[in-house]
Amino acid sequence: MEKLMETLTKQEGPLEAIKRKQQTAWASGDYSVIGITLQIVGEMLCEAVDLQAGQKVLDVAAGNGNATLAAARRWTEVTALDYVPSLLERARDRAIAERLAITFREGDAENIPFPDGWFDVVLSTFGVMFSPNQERAAQELMRVCAPGGKIGLANWTPDGFIGQLFKIIAKYVPPMPGVKSPSLWGTPQRLIELFGTNSTIQTKRQHFVFRYRSAEHFLEIFRNYYGPLLKAFAILDIENQQNLKQDILRLLRTFNGSTDKLAVASEYMEIVVSKN
Repeated sequence: MEKLMETLTKQEGPLEAIKRKQQTAWASGDYSVIGITLQIVGEMLCEAVDLQAGQKVLDVAAGNGNATLAAARRWTEVTALDYVPSLLERARDRAIAERLAITFREGDAENIPFPDGWFDVVLSTFGVMFSPNQERAAQELMRVCAPGGKIGLANWTPDGFIGQLFKIIAKYVPPMPGVKSPSLWGTPQRLIELFGTNSTIQTKRQHFVFRYRSAEHFLEIFRNYYGPLLKAFAILDIENQQNLKQDILRLLRTFNGSTDKLAVASEYMEIVVSKN
């Protein structure tokens, strides 16, 4: 962790400072408590890219390893990459429990530590979309993907539940200057801008359903374990904390499809980029 932070500090540019702040936010709380509930997305993405046994796969911004484990279950050679060591540890624990052979590597999505064309398939579920330098991250995904290979992504859309949650958080904690919205990765136009050269892009709108006991239960879990929201509440005064809480509860109730529990369908874009 210290070595990676030193490397980032030496790199120039305002986006690197933003990246360090993001890294600190994701390292706070314990995203794996939430991340593990999203496992089905990794499984579906592996099917979308038609993973084949024996392929070399990289899961970028792997978090606690949803796509990593899904790929390993299909007998591929998988490497999980993330810049938060504690999340990689959670993924490693899961791999050990399932007796899956996986390589874990600490690293940055904007500076992937592998040679050109090293992987047959590159994956990321709700991960690389948070890179502050979107163009650089997309270039790196393309660079390490072999010609004829595929990049599979799952990204929240701007109009879906999580996209709307981002907008609420931004109302209280404005994004740092120069940072584009992560949910742009869930729009066809932005995907064409990022991957349109020398590739074919297929997109499909999907939904993940957040299932919790109640809106209050969802907020309790996210406030304590989802780093960006934990940090947002931490820097606000009492009045704005209460306002943020009420705005999120209203959003949850608007999207709730259950009469007595919480079942919130959040739209995301399932993307397959085929490299020519």
